[in-house]
Amino acid sequence: MRPRQTILLGLLLLVPVLAFLFLYGFGRNHYALPTYLPERADSVRTSAGGWQRDTVFHRVRPFRVRTATGQTLTSAELGRGMYVVQFYAPGAVGEPGARVMARLQEHFRPEPRVRLLTLVPTTESPATTSAQLTKLNEQYGTINGKWFLGAAPADTLRQLAKEEFGQTTLRPERLPFRPATEPGNLLPGRLLLIDGAQHVRGYYDAANKHEVERLITEINVLLYTYDDRD
Repeated sequence: MRPRQTILLGLLLLVPVLAFLFLYGFGRNHYALPTYLPERADSVRTSAGGWQRDTVFHRVRPFRVRTATGQTLTSAELGRGMYVVQFYAPGAVGEPGARVMARLQEHFRPEPRVRLLTLVPTTESPATTSAQLTKLNEQYGTINGKWFLGAAPADTLRQLAKEEFGQTTLRPERLPFRPATEPGNLLPGRLLLIDGAQHVRGYYDAANKHEVERLITEINVLLYTYDDRD
């Protein structure tokens, strides 16, 4: 091979390596995580003196449920960061979601900004409800302060799912979000991701492994966003 050809070949091989090193050292990957449940669009004044349209998204309002010990658990106790919500139902419908929650607990065990919440419908007897929650805590090995199990009447959970988490017959990205005019659509096999501002950031099918992987990825995206903002 001639010297000129050798030099040319070397340059052709070197360019991709240099491009990779440049992107690795100076590039930044951005993944736009959607925000669901838009309520309205407001006009806000920009720093340049003009006006722009800004979408206002629904925020999950504070709620309360009961724990296995009979104490009240408030949504504020989930802390800063984010939490994943599961509406539990026994049997084949609820088990995939519970198994995914157990997986998330182990995967994000050292990360205090990620918490989990499983909501269980109460029975007529408070003692039976307490025993059910205790059994589920033992069955899935929930970690105190990491994975919370709370109970409330079924009607309360249906209302919460519909009016706060967007579990209606409409697609959650539809504008505007008007849960009062739509029938509820409680799906026990669905998981929801809520960020620190109480916005719904994702819906996931617990029985779909690709959806579960997407959930893990998007939790990491939110964590990266928090780290970058601090």
